[in-house]
Amino acid sequence: MSSPLPSCPHLPSPRAGLDWRSLHAYRDRERGADFYFGCLEYGHALWQRGFAARALLCLDRAFAAELQGDEAVLGEWPLPYGATAWMIRNAPPDVFIGNPRVHFQHYADRMNEPRREQRRWRAWACWALTRAVRPEFPADPKHVVAEPIREEIEAALQEYGVPGEAVLWRLELGKWSPR
Repeated sequence: MSSPLPSCPHLPSPRAGLDWRSLHAYRDRERGADFYFGCLEYGHALWQRGFAARALLCLDRAFAAELQGDEAVLGEWPLPYGATAWMIRNAPPDVFIGNPRVHFQHYADRMNEPRREQRRWRAWACWALTRAVRPEFPADPKHVVAEPIREEIEAALQEYGVPGEAVLWRLELGKWSPR
């Protein structure tokens, strides 16, 4: 069992006893605002239990929720760019997080439907955050793919993301990497 980790200030406090069933309940249901909140909450529970890599995967699922941008939950809990960066930065060396840079690179390159472009560019946005937050994580030298520049990511988030998403990402990126 991994060691407990501190609360992430960018995520809701999880209810006691959350487990895989909290998201499994959505397998045959709409994956909108309730699913989004459930991913954030369960991701935070996993993080606090010391499962950093699994927590990041839960945030991937939150990014995949079917949202229009006007959902009330986004007012309180914006898309988890801040949570992603915070977890990557604050994962202790003895807690497995894998290599998020490689994860997001592969994830973006292998994205499928639904909303392929939106989800693909969100993965590239998280890849850029990872590079800023933990520049020591190496790229995968065997996975040759054209890595986008910040301006491309921002333009794609503007086009495919929800209203305000590109600004949210740019502000988070700016906290970690001065231009």
